[in-house]
Amino acid sequence: MSTIAYDDFAKVDIRVGTVRTARPLDGARKPAITLEIDFGPELGIKKSSAQLTAHYTPESLIGRQVAAVVNFPPRQIGKFMSEVLTLGFPDREGAVVLVVPDKQVPDGGKLF
Repeated sequence: MSTIAYDDFAKVDIRVGTVRTARPLDGARKPAITLEIDFGPELGIKKSSAQLTAHYTPESLIGRQVAAVVNFPPRQIGKFMSEVLTLGFPDREGAVVLVVPDKQVPDGGKLF
């Protein structure tokens, strides 16, 4: 693995936000959930699509805080335009487990 400078890491804008809505993504090749995530007054609400169905239902995601990269360009996923990349780690079977703060923090907070 190669090393990077801190300035390289600082270019990736990872923020915390609260999931306001969550729905199954219609027409997806792989099961996914669409999220509307509130990143606070500076960034507002952004949309994301994530393959979270192994461990989460849409109802279980509403009100949860999640981490996301907010400065990638939007990405078309089927008919859905994803504006941020919601972050997770793979479990032993490769299913996504969300990256979340272990205590409530203000929406929009930047990872450092």
